[in-house]
Amino acid sequence: MGDPGFWNDQNAAREVIDEANSLKQWTEPWAQLDAKVTSLSEMVDLLEGEDDPEMLAEVQREADSIGPQLEDLQMRMMLQGPDDGRDALVTIHPGAGGTESQDWAEMLLRMYQRWGDRHGFEVELLDRQEGEEAGIKDATLEIRGQYAYGFLKAERGVHRLVRISPFDSAARRHTSFASVFVYPVVDDNIEIEIRDEDIEMDVYRASGAGGQHVNKTSSAVRLRHLPSGIVVACQQERSQHKNRATAMKMLKAALYQRALEEQEKEKAKLESTKTDIAFGSQIRSYVFQPYTMVNDHRTELKIPDVQKVMDGDLDPFIHAYLREYGRVQTA
Repeated sequence: MGDPGFWNDQNAAREVIDEANSLKQWTEPWAQLDAKVTSLSEMVDLLEGEDDPEMLAEVQREADSIGPQLEDLQMRMMLQGPDDGRDALVTIHPGAGGTESQDWAEMLLRMYQRWGDRHGFEVELLDRQEGEEAGIKDATLEIRGQYAYGFLKAERGVHRLVRISPFDSAARRHTSFASVFVYPVVDDNIEIEIRDEDIEMDVYRASGAGGQHVNKTSSAVRLRHLPSGIVVACQQERSQHKNRATAMKMLKAALYQRALEEQEKEKAKLESTKTDIAFGSQIRSYVFQPYTMVNDHRTELKIPDVQKVMDGDLDPFIHAYLREYGRVQTA
């Protein structure tokens, strides 16, 4: 098995390297921005004695680029929670309402996929359960990238849709709900005890959109954690073994998140907070008819371009949430 001391030294070295890389993510952007501001200041001094349209245009371009960079660094200041730097698991469940709610859940799934793509994150669909007529009964995404969980924790809660239903022949306006859960992906260094006797496993055939079989064997895996009632599923891989390993990772993340929420509940008994932002509250409304508006009920940010939001432009809502609650949660 090798010398245990050697492996301990290897793990310690890896932790030091990870810590150094994490610090670089803070120091390098600040250094780059500081250098840009210094260079810009020097160019402005030169312009005072010269009439140089090209230099003036360059100064304008550089000045315009500083704002977004500074805002990005400000957002990172809000992401200092112990799990904020982790990858994220996003699970979407439709509410009551059948096809209409299932279609809404699929729209949210696409929205988060687009958001991940916009940020250059790696987005993988781990599980998708098709609705009977349209939409989805359930779906889970893994979004991998630095601060994925820190940003996406702003999306945890109930999302409300108001629109003229395409499934209603009378063209009536419908209200639908879907729940979004967001978990940090937990690494092997965090101990989450899961006993074999507490897990009930089902296997089934994986299927794609429209009921097309991904394979002909029962490779998809569903795990139920009996003490908590948490259910996770994965059908991404052709191998039942790989799907079970991924499902176990999902279950570990869900149990870790539940433990964090229990800690927050205990803290809430001792501290008063601005507002209840726990799962179960309606966090945002998306209105398609009779007007268009996306309204975040926690920050009161309203954006009239609903289609832009549905195409993954969630940053204004995420940033507003972090400004409102980021410092409170990381204090």
